[in-house]
Amino acid sequence: MAACHGRAFADQGRAWSVAEFTELLESPLVFAVGDTRAFALGRVIADEAELLTLACDPAHRRQGLGRACLAGFEGEAGARGAVTAFLEVAANNAPARTLYQAAGYSEVARRTGYYARGAVDALILRKAL
Repeated sequence: MAACHGRAFADQGRAWSVAEFTELLESPLVFAVGDTRAFALGRVIADEAELLTLACDPAHRRQGLGRACLAGFEGEAGARGAVTAFLEVAANNAPARTLYQAAGYSEVARRTGYYARGAVDALILRKAL
């Protein structure tokens, strides 16, 4: 996961480490869907799901893998009792924003200057599952 995440986010800041993924996955609330080409990592607490990250290796983009991982995240989140899903996305990440909009997510809040790289805003998106 860390290797795929590193390739996926190489131009967008610091990728997550093996230790960070290991620590997250030790929680029974956290789950992953996907494979070595693309994956989604999520967490369900009570009836809310959070997409922690979605990564697709650049060599495998434009093949529907991100869409499939997002659908897998939503399915697993629903199976775990979530009725709403949330995620954060950089305001300048047009491909991700397009993916999330096509999947039915809508903006509910904004964190101004959240991402250190160029003081980019984070958009908080929500979808009823």
